Amino acid sequence: MTDTAPLPQAAAVPAAAHGADTPAAAPAASPETGTPATPPPGLRDFYENPAVPVASGDGRSRRQARQLAAALAGRPGGTVVDVGCGDGTAAATAAPLLAGHRLIGIDWSQDALRRARPRMGAVVRGELEHGGLPLADGCADAVLFSEILEHLVDPDQALDELRRILKPGGHLMLSTPNLAAWYNRALLLAGVQPVFSEVSLRGIHGRPGSEVVGHLRLYTARALRSFLTASGFEDVRITGAPFHGVPRPLRLVDRAACAVPGAASILLAHARRR
Repeated sequence: MTDTAPLPQAAAVPAAAHGADTPAAAPAASPETGTPATPPPGLRDFYENPAVPVASGDGRSRRQARQLAAALAGRPGGTVVDVGCGDGTAAATAAPLLAGHRLIGIDWSQDALRRARPRMGAVVRGELEHGGLPLADGCADAVLFSEILEHLVDPDQALDELRRILKPGGHLMLSTPNLAAWYNRALLLAGVQPVFSEVSLRGIHGRPGSEVVGHLRLYTARALRSFLTASGFEDVRITGAPFHGVPRPLRLVDRAACAVPGAASILLAHARRR
């Protein structure tokens, strides 16, 4: 878990990795020119702000790690790439369950990597945009992509890049908030902005909560499954995980909702590269 051997290089230009809750926004292509569009003013600065959280709850991390450990059972020595490792908190939670596998963390924030290094050992700066991740094609047995997708301007490009670094049949373990979480269904019926959605980078408006984390896209279980399949993945399985921000009196309900992934707070997707 602390192997620091050189990483397989695919491109000299670093690409886009992000904090576990604060990934960078890959620029979308301009429909007029086909060239990458500039991210909205201030968006990159927002994600570079050290005050923005770089870690989410460990309930999701433990569930993902158990799923991945089961998928890699009988195949020791695999390479697991945590794209958007943040401060390494999620990796530290997963490490005991992934003993025997090499875990590499990628993030674009030097500050996050400094904090992640003691927890992970092997870390590298990179981004999903501007040339791709600094890893060779087909080098990874598995990719962790936790709480990143909802922050991206261009999620299509991101999944193309994750698919590129995975071996054929390699595992993608992805998590993202659920637009159709059980409480969001009730909030929408009441005309209230759903949890996880944000209409501004400067403050929360019209919904519960007070913390801005830069969510740009939200998925339902059905939309996420369709998106992953269209992006070159197969055997897509979606389970649920609780959300650490649910008020304490409602946490038992939130855990129970995980039995119905479409209503859970967090969507955990396990898919394989075609």
